[in-house]
Amino acid sequence: MLKKLNVAVVGATGAVGTKMMEKLVERKFPIASIKFLASARSAGNKIEFNGETYTIEEAKPESFEGIDIALFSAGGAVSEALAPEAAKRGAIVIDNTSHFRMDPEVPLVVPEVNRHALKTIPKGIIANPNCSTIQMVAALQPIREKFGLTKIVVSTYQAVSGSGIAAIDELRDQSAQWDAGKNVEAKVLPVKSDKKHYPIARNVIPQIDKFTDNGFTYEEMKMINETKKIMEAPELKVAATCVRVPVVSGHSESVYIELAEEATVQQIFDVLKDAPGIVLQDDVTQQVYPMPIFAENEEPTFVGRIRQDLDNKKGFHLWIVSDNLLKGAALNSIQIAEAMLEDNLL
Repeated sequence: MLKKLNVAVVGATGAVGTKMMEKLVERKFPIASIKFLASARSAGNKIEFNGETYTIEEAKPESFEGIDIALFSAGGAVSEALAPEAAKRGAIVIDNTSHFRMDPEVPLVVPEVNRHALKTIPKGIIANPNCSTIQMVAALQPIREKFGLTKIVVSTYQAVSGSGIAAIDELRDQSAQWDAGKNVEAKVLPVKSDKKHYPIARNVIPQIDKFTDNGFTYEEMKMINETKKIMEAPELKVAATCVRVPVVSGHSESVYIELAEEATVQQIFDVLKDAPGIVLQDDVTQQVYPMPIFAENEEPTFVGRIRQDLDNKKGFHLWIVSDNLLKGAALNSIQIAEAMLEDNLL
């Protein structure tokens, strides 16, 4: 039996925090005690968890005294300020923001890919990767282990929930405004802090996060850099184009890969059928393939539309779909904690 832990959740009222609470209950995570932490503005509010009512407390350094696992999903500034304080007090921090992901002393973990990285946690902090990165590397790792991998080119179709509750509300409001023949108001996307915003209803926006000097967005650079770190493959060629689409939940990805060795589509099927956390949905004769509407609230990563490239025998095309709030965020965080328990690292 796994030992019970004292848990703190930072940012429980957000889109990811809500899913974290659901998964802690559904997966029967061994909890001795739990507390919910937030800004001073939210402190004092009530929150329901596993049939009981809790009072949200203000997140302070001393809040983490006696905590074993601290799940952070309240924004990079909060993680920057409080994650080291939590670790200083003996907690293992699992951080869902991008703040620590590329820190060489912070493991960036998808348990199906690099669980071994959990054995060394110098700062007491583990980073949860970007949502679009998680599902891609989870699907590609078993293929890579069998045939090697030299190149990845990915185009994403990312749901608005990846930008938070405000973006979900905006999509719903804009859809209603379109249907009513009213002017459509855009205040959130593509980037909340930018002066210019575009409607997401009946639209796709080829920008997620701000642009860097090289013309790629920060979201695209996250996918590129995080994939190399997780797979421990700095030589791997990776390119990404990240697009926001009018879907509430569930990220989709069109992925082109080049293998180190030749393979067949059937061999790729055989590898993925037995891969942990992967569901193969690929029968084009029956129009069976992954779609975000069916992946919502589901834990696995779904893979289909597997085709060999017409010009390169080592090239393959895949379609990868997953619930970005689950495997792409909350679920992966919980799985990291579960892996540490199972491996006696806590």
